[in-house]
Amino acid sequence: MLYAIRQRVERHYDIHHDHRVDIAVGIEIALDSFEVDHGFYPKSLQDLLQQPSGTTNWHGPYLNPPKLPVDPWGHKYIYEYPGKHNTNGYDLFSAGPDGKPGTGDDIVNWE
Repeated sequence: MLYAIRQRVERHYDIHHDHRVDIAVGIEIALDSFEVDHGFYPKSLQDLLQQPSGTTNWHGPYLNPPKLPVDPWGHKYIYEYPGKHNTNGYDLFSAGPDGKPGTGDDIVNWE
């Protein structure tokens, strides 16, 4: 899923900084771990760090270190559940170098 994100980032970003892309893979693993524990994906990425109210099987924080990573350009990753594009899951994307969602340089998990 995030393979497409990695490919687009490598085209936009110096390969020397490729290790920062791996952080997005960490978010995907954390989201999947949350889903295994609860049977659904979190409503926000913050739910990976702090137990949401009404949940009883939370085994977080799901990220290590327990903080939300940023994309290679210093912007927060954008998460939507349920996904508008991945209707059976979630949308996770970077707004790309310009930091504006919905523009041509976005790096998405649905293409």
